[in-house]
Amino acid sequence: MVEGSMTHGADEGPKTWQGATEGGPSIPPRPAQEPDLYTPTVQDLPVLEGAGPLYVVGDVHGYLDELRAALRAAGLTDAEDRWAAGNSRLWFLGDFTDRGPDGIGVIDMVMRLSAEAAAAGGYCKALLGNHELLFLGASRFGDTPVESGAGTASFHAAWMLNGGQRADMERLRDHHIQWMSRLDSMAVADGHLLLHSDTTAYLEYGENVDDVNDAIWQALARNDAEETWDLFRKFTKRFAFRDEDGPQAARELLDVYGGLRIVHGHSPIPYLTGEPAESESGDPDAPDAAPRIDGPHLYADSLAIAMDGGVTMAGKLLVARLPLDD
Repeated sequence: MVEGSMTHGADEGPKTWQGATEGGPSIPPRPAQEPDLYTPTVQDLPVLEGAGPLYVVGDVHGYLDELRAALRAAGLTDAEDRWAAGNSRLWFLGDFTDRGPDGIGVIDMVMRLSAEAAAAGGYCKALLGNHELLFLGASRFGDTPVESGAGTASFHAAWMLNGGQRADMERLRDHHIQWMSRLDSMAVADGHLLLHSDTTAYLEYGENVDDVNDAIWQALARNDAEETWDLFRKFTKRFAFRDEDGPQAARELLDVYGGLRIVHGHSPIPYLTGEPAESESGDPDAPDAAPRIDGPHLYADSLAIAMDGGVTMAGKLLVARLPLDD
């Protein structure tokens, strides 16, 4: 999805970043006009000229309380967790569930904020993360065997190994499945190429943003265990922009899909920087040790921004306004 332009009133908005089983429900054909519930994620939704500031949110992984606090601190929501940012624009970079205690609560909040933001003249949209693919696979295919490359596996086993929460599966409903299945996989906004995963696997699915989004949506709609597993496997890859050839990989994606910088989640910033955890005692192995996260991580010759602050490892759930102040 590449943003277009139409006339709209300007509002400065908030300011800086602050720190189940096989044979499950099938996905119906996408209707010509989506219900209001899904409007903020529909492709080709008009984006209005003079729209408000752009924000992105890193991986949430079920940490609902931390998400609430981060959105309030950024001025995007009020004390009751309602949209308070007028015509601001907000993108979630995926991975709403697993590891943390309330993934379904996170999804419910993002869906609600999407409707509230649209009503206020802004938007709140979300990208598909590899953990959404895993959650969808576990709910649809359960223990159906799939070829993993290292032998036979199953979505349910992989989901449990990667922090799947039984309470989330128990609360999962058809509208959650439909919402996740219809998420875009990439977008371009204000010169930023927004992705979940720091991988070049997107290049296998199309030569422009719309083609990639359509190809992945259609793959999910076919409801095939092996094809869904292949998607999950490819978008679990990471570190494409980290090492010596990272800038070249970033430029390749930007040349194909547009934008001047990639903004992604998926790989926690401590994994990218290699910096050890810190504690008050100075012992990185102490019980209170946690990674030091000062904000988004700019790297790969300033061509990539990492937004996963490592909330699952006692880091931070990051919300940032773009463009960053370099």
